Amino acid sequence: MAVEQPQVQPTAHAGEQTRIHNIGYRNYDGPRLGRAYARRSLYSQSLRGSYGLGRSVKSKVLPMLLFVVICVPALIMVAVAVATKAKDLPVDYTRYAILMQAVIGLYVASQGPQSVSRDLRFKTVPLYFSRPIETADYVRAKYAALASALFALTAAPLIVLYVGALLAKLDFADQTKGFAQGLVSVALLSLLFAGIGLVISAITPRRGFGIAAVIAVLTISYGAVSTVQAIAFNQSSDLTAVSWLGLFSPITLIDGVQTAFLGATSAFPGGEGPSSAQGVVYLIVVLGLIAGCYGLLMRRYRKVGL
Repeated sequence: MAVEQPQVQPTAHAGEQTRIHNIGYRNYDGPRLGRAYARRSLYSQSLRGSYGLGRSVKSKVLPMLLFVVICVPALIMVAVAVATKAKDLPVDYTRYAILMQAVIGLYVASQGPQSVSRDLRFKTVPLYFSRPIETADYVRAKYAALASALFALTAAPLIVLYVGALLAKLDFADQTKGFAQGLVSVALLSLLFAGIGLVISAITPRRGFGIAAVIAVLTISYGAVSTVQAIAFNQSSDLTAVSWLGLFSPITLIDGVQTAFLGATSAFPGGEGPSSAQGVVYLIVVLGLIAGCYGLLMRRYRKVGL
């Protein structure tokens, strides 16, 4: 009985199965905008992200809520001053940020990790550095963006107070001088708090840990320094010791600088802030912390970018 043999199909050579398809890739022949454009883009993107702009509605809730919360007391003060025809505002311009330091600290704690933690968590930082942008560009853009966002947050209520003071027909020269002093104070505060927030946030890629760490550093340091200052004042009424203790908390550092150089009323026990000579030390420490935060960020991202 004959068995039918299966027919063997001839195999095609590997070369005959290879196909090259033109999928339309073309070389980029447009303008090369370079590092400056990349740095500006990263700055604007980070600044918008600090208020949730360009992101989901959920991302806008907390920063916008904090913005409203910090401005509402200023609106109330203005309304009271206009209605009662007061001769001065209830709170000095330089004093407002000190009173609202809890809101400012919460904003830093929420937006500092948002600015840098996601890049660390998803390992996108080396992708930034694979382009013309360099470590210094990334750090400067992120630092400037958070400092600008903080300045907008802290300057907005001062603008409300200033406009309200003019509407209440208070003395123009005095209000303008106080407003300018307040802007200088919140500018220093914004640089200092932005640096501290970014340094702490850059340590861990986990946003929750970063938020908790920033809140702990800003809140615990202020609470501890205020408590020790009160004890020192009650035990010996030694204003010199009280003044030097203010060097150990970010918010008391700003309080000391504006008391020494901007004519502010100190929140220290006894109402006596540092003298002009002590104020120089305060200013040096503030500027040193700002420079130190920048240096730590540069060192951190040089390692990350390797």
